[in-house]
Amino acid sequence: MTAIFLMSVIFGLACGQVTSFCILTEYMIHVERKECDYCLAINTTICAGYCMTRDINGKLFLPKHALSQDVCTYRDFTYKTAEIPGCPPHVSPHFSYPVAVSCKCGKCDTDYSDCTHEAVRTNYCTKPQQSYVVGFSV
Repeated sequence: MTAIFLMSVIFGLACGQVTSFCILTEYMIHVERKECDYCLAINTTICAGYCMTRDINGKLFLPKHALSQDVCTYRDFTYKTAEIPGCPPHVSPHFSYPVAVSCKCGKCDTDYSDCTHEAVRTNYCTKPQQSYVVGFSV
């Protein structure tokens, strides 16, 4: 191997370690209401990936708000609405869900993000499943 090739590989690996990989990712959510006959599987986009972070050595001397680290979160998002099939007339079949448009590394906002280390695994159907193909925006 030549020295230039070896240096290029080392430089590429070093840059890869400091680059954040926070990108739009396809995700399927499952939605059901106990009054409706079906579970709806919806394809949407979310923000997922890794953000560069630093471990602060003086943790004992800093307030908790100074210790928050950046997470992969929404820069911009919109809501779409789907209709859950098999709902009785007195139950609204409409369900609104977020669709990520762009992502960023930033502080986690609990108004629209799950900021836990590990989310509870509840994304499954207990009823017969229907796929959602086309919806309308609100």
